[in-house]
Amino acid sequence: MELKHIKKNGNRKQVKAGSAIFGNGNFVVIAGPCAIEGREMLIDTAKHLKLKSTSMLRGGAFKPRTSPYSFQGLEIEGLKYMKEASELTGMPVVTEIMDPRDIDKIYPYTDMFQIGSRNMQNFALLREVGKHDKPVLLKRGLAATIEDFLLAAEYIAVEGNSDIVLCERGIRGFDSYTRNTLDISAVPLLKELSMLPVIIDPSHGTGLRSLILPMTLAGLAAGADGVMIEVHPCPSQALSDGEQSLDFNDFDRLMEKLMEVESCFRDIREH
Repeated sequence: MELKHIKKNGNRKQVKAGSAIFGNGNFVVIAGPCAIEGREMLIDTAKHLKLKSTSMLRGGAFKPRTSPYSFQGLEIEGLKYMKEASELTGMPVVTEIMDPRDIDKIYPYTDMFQIGSRNMQNFALLREVGKHDKPVLLKRGLAATIEDFLLAAEYIAVEGNSDIVLCERGIRGFDSYTRNTLDISAVPLLKELSMLPVIIDPSHGTGLRSLILPMTLAGLAAGADGVMIEVHPCPSQALSDGEQSLDFNDFDRLMEKLMEVESCFRDIREH
């Protein structure tokens, strides 16, 4: 594995996306719906998340779905709602990009580009976002090795943009009880091999809302720089990924628990 731009050189990288800073010792919480379903739903969710000191708002406007008949997102209309929610709450936003041709359309509406797991090795897309000045959240592919993952990040960095955050979001395993296998060991390993911040996505990593809290705490203990969580006002009515989304009450409990244990875990990691 040949890493020239993201290899660990003794200094950890800090990546700034609006007011959110990854890799500075704080635990960044990114939260929001899997898909932007409408203006009122998104604004209400954003306002609640802001009250709980959420670092960053997430929401999908262009949705890659396994079935072509599933909800594909509101596209530009959804991005406009996302921008409005950001302006109302002051939270920076991250949204997924799937096609290099959409970069100019999405650029004005987001503080950070997200490359989803299905596009981790879309090399044309990686190279194109690498030519821009937006930070990039890169998710690990469904069956990607650590080497695959890091070299995908290198594709972005080689074009001049090393403001990359790696996201462990679960890999395909043989057990069907969970959606994926969230590889917590990838967190310290990625930080050992690269200078980049690393976060986890326990929503996609497990597919079960009951596992999001314990896996968030596991990621924190392992040294993750943050977490990405799906939150919906009424998960049973969500147009995508409702079974792995927290409602407002569950999210509030998660944030309370994080506040209780974050300082303890930081002390453990430092020693």
